[in-house]
Amino acid sequence: MKSKKRSRLGETWHRLKKNKAAVIGLVVVIIVLLVAIFAPLLAPYPYDQQDLSNVYAKPSREHLLGTDKFGRDNLSRLIWGSRNSLIMGLGCVALGTLFGITVGSIAGYFGGRVDIVIMRIMDVFSCVPMLLMCVVIAAILGPSIQNAILAIAISTTPSCARLIRANILTVRDKEFVEAAKAIDAKSPHIILRHILPNAIAPTIVATTMNIGNSIISGATLSFIGLGAQPPLAEWGAMLSEGRNYMRQHMELVLYPGICIMITVLAFNLLGDGLRDALDPRLKN
Repeated sequence: MKSKKRSRLGETWHRLKKNKAAVIGLVVVIIVLLVAIFAPLLAPYPYDQQDLSNVYAKPSREHLLGTDKFGRDNLSRLIWGSRNSLIMGLGCVALGTLFGITVGSIAGYFGGRVDIVIMRIMDVFSCVPMLLMCVVIAAILGPSIQNAILAIAISTTPSCARLIRANILTVRDKEFVEAAKAIDAKSPHIILRHILPNAIAPTIVATTMNIGNSIISGATLSFIGLGAQPPLAEWGAMLSEGRNYMRQHMELVLYPGICIMITVLAFNLLGDGLRDALDPRLKN
């Protein structure tokens, strides 16, 4: 009997689920996403509800992870913090990938002077360390989650643009692209329908890996006061608020630090698994 041929997505999932580490990462990512989505239902208290008569409370039935210096429930703030941290991480990657794909596609498809000009501009951006560029852009725009997302997205655009450009250069001279040009298809149509679907796989892997880095970058900006602003709950901001009380109340930095570590690790494991699943050289 002939076995049914799997679709590309089905084949990728079949290979991905063989990687136990990637599956664990996927499960953790799904859990974190669900916690972020249903934060209003899962959090026992509002993230900004204060009880000044119950500051630095130890874990109890009322406050499973204790309270902070304002009497706010630590567990509730961690749950709400997952939403803002993921908004920053996913928002940065989505916006940066959109910028990078747009710029890289134009440079790779048209080539020539267009390619030279665009990639030299990307080289200039790449000369500045990513974190320094994020800090400068966020400081100029002003401290907020939205501006932090834009700052990180701009700083990650060059790497994504280079990656998609390199992939397009290997695809643009294929026969199916020449056939599309022969029937007088427009350039945007050729890029979106024929080139990008065949050059996007490495970008998907890089995007998944960059989510973890973006979460760390967003937490860093919040830690230095350029990201989430009080009283918003965000893991980096929670680290910043608790750093002055580490000796007396280590849990104030321990909890958000563990959340960042686990989430970033999960996205990295998932990214590694996707890389292995999408790499054609690893197929039997």
